[in-house]
Amino acid sequence: MTGLSRRRFLQGFAGVGAGVLSGCGGLPFFSGAKAHVVVVGGGFGGATAAKYLRLLDANIQVTLIEPKAKYITCPGSNWLFAGLAGLDQLTVDYQALQDKYGIKLLIDRVSSLDAGQRRLRLAGGQSVSYDRLIMSPGIDFRWDAMAGYDQAAAEQFPHAWQAGPQTLMLARQLQAMPDGGVVLLAVPADPYRCPPGPYERASMMAYWLKQHKPRSKILILDAKRSFSKQALFEAGWTKHYGYGTANSLIEWHSLADNPLLELDKPNRVLTSEFGDRFRGDVLNIIPPQTAAYIALQQGLADSTGWCPVRPLTGQSLFDDFIHVIGDAAHYAPIPKSAFAANSEAKACALAVTSLLNQTPVPEAHWLNTCYSLIAPDHGISVAGVYKLDAADAIAPVKGAGGVSARADAQVAAAEADYTRAVYRNLIADTFG
Repeated sequence: MTGLSRRRFLQGFAGVGAGVLSGCGGLPFFSGAKAHVVVVGGGFGGATAAKYLRLLDANIQVTLIEPKAKYITCPGSNWLFAGLAGLDQLTVDYQALQDKYGIKLLIDRVSSLDAGQRRLRLAGGQSVSYDRLIMSPGIDFRWDAMAGYDQAAAEQFPHAWQAGPQTLMLARQLQAMPDGGVVLLAVPADPYRCPPGPYERASMMAYWLKQHKPRSKILILDAKRSFSKQALFEAGWTKHYGYGTANSLIEWHSLADNPLLELDKPNRVLTSEFGDRFRGDVLNIIPPQTAAYIALQQGLADSTGWCPVRPLTGQSLFDDFIHVIGDAAHYAPIPKSAFAANSEAKACALAVTSLLNQTPVPEAHWLNTCYSLIAPDHGISVAGVYKLDAADAIAPVKGAGGVSARADAQVAAAEADYTRAVYRNLIADTFG
């Protein structure tokens, strides 16, 4: 990590966390009838927001609406391809949020929103009113980006970009592939969930192939000219997988000027605008993404497909009583990651509590860090710290954050340990 030592970064994170929690003591309790805050979406953004609302003000009634009784985390899901984790180890539930923090959980799906009446209608028929609504619905996919690749085709050629059955399907396809086979990994243009995710996925697949099918190859077909932590990934691929040689397990190709336009399903071929054809035995196509459908349906997104917000409070630009956080929201330059969603949720919970108590909204800071495994004993990371600039836009804090130093084996192993520790801590902070 350059520009900021790891010790100082962790100290800074602790300071921000303590600052958020210390707000409990300074805030007056809501003195009238209990305000009701409804949180939609039980991922890292929604679950964190629900928990921290109750920590900040126990008088606020909090309801969390989430379609699934258990949540499979996307962070860590790439480890499954290397045999380092199973879906059961990546699965969490909401019992602690109910038992320890008194959050009401509704396992249901939102079918409609009446913003004028501040009321949600659920698929199960229930109606839920709110004083403030926090939306953290995550992502959806753009199925119009590649001819031949739609929701049905994804059941044969899984994107596996929402952890769950498709992750298992892709792992099994990799295991069934003949030695000497080719994996095509199609990566979209920015922005999308977890910018380094595709490259960690390639690393984890390569680790498994190196042991079981070493004559195979992974072709990364990228819609970008460069990617997150590129120099660190390429150095790790060179060290572990022969990157840059004729026998490399991984090849990276930028198709920024020659995008993939069509999938030929019967022949397992991807064709680009210039007519280049790529045939694979396993196709992992990650589509371009937007905010989840419920956010689009309710008019919370703009022409970019993402939801614009006032960063200080997370309020939607289209409705003062709706806050949007996590991957669905536009918090650029903060990337779309689980850690960022957790940070946005804490700032939003503090803002919502302040608004309900009619006290000034404190200055917000946001953090992001993203660790990736190149091999089980080789980790790398990127971190950023952000605040509002003079124009009330989110801007990186100069001198804070950075990426891993070019690592020797000892540093790389330590970073791998940090990768697993950060995951465990993020789970505990969000769901525990």
